Amino acid sequence: MSLLSKCGPLFTDLYELTMAAAYFDHNVTDNAAFSLFIRNYPKNRNYFVAAGLADALNELADFTFSDEDIDYLKRTGLFKDNFLSYLKDFKFTGTVRAMPEATIFFKDEPVFEVAAPLIEAQVVETLIINTIGFQTLIATKASRCVHAADGRTLIDFASRRTQGKDAALKVARSAYIAGFSATSNVLAGKLYDIPVSGTMVHSYVTAFNNEIQAFEKYAKTYPDNSVFLIDTYDAINGAKNAAKVANLIKKKETH
Repeated sequence: MSLLSKCGPLFTDLYELTMAAAYFDHNVTDNAAFSLFIRNYPKNRNYFVAAGLADALNELADFTFSDEDIDYLKRTGLFKDNFLSYLKDFKFTGTVRAMPEATIFFKDEPVFEVAAPLIEAQVVETLIINTIGFQTLIATKASRCVHAADGRTLIDFASRRTQGKDAALKVARSAYIAGFSATSNVLAGKLYDIPVSGTMVHSYVTAFNNEIQAFEKYAKTYPDNSVFLIDTYDAINGAKNAAKVANLIKKKETH
């Protein structure tokens, strides 16, 4: 189960709720099965990696409307009182069939299926598309990075660029599922038991008189776990300076 906080049933497109209201109004209570799949590959792509299942199941397990949710929907003026009363006792009673996370799958293969009374299946549609779609996208891209790295270690630094805290956490988890070795995101490390790692920032290097001094000071603090950032001034010289400091550390260890 995901350790992220639940977003609640209002994380949906408006039309999911208006369609549900119409189903309710006209007593459309049939069972339905919704299948989530990808129709086509992006250019130069030929597989996908499933991710997001844990978050999706976590949401569905407690998919209920709070009093505040009902009050907000009432204020929109779009929903009748009897439908709002129905939502007060709403919960997801359907079943889910899904591929385990990290499964390789292909176009037109259902990665996630919901079977439930039509209103329930309709209301959860947006949540499932968003949750499975985004994390599968990230895991698929990450798996290609792992393949290209050809055995080299990969660490995600998504929290510095990804839009929003929730997305950064999902990226860290999805990348780890696909084969990344660690994340820079400390919260993701705590929540998902992902190894954490990182280097330093350019401002750290510029806080010292020169690059070698910055590396030496960092190595004294972390003699067994130092990773140097080498491109503050010049990447080639930075690599040489990092090597010099690493050799100094080795010499000290052997004496």
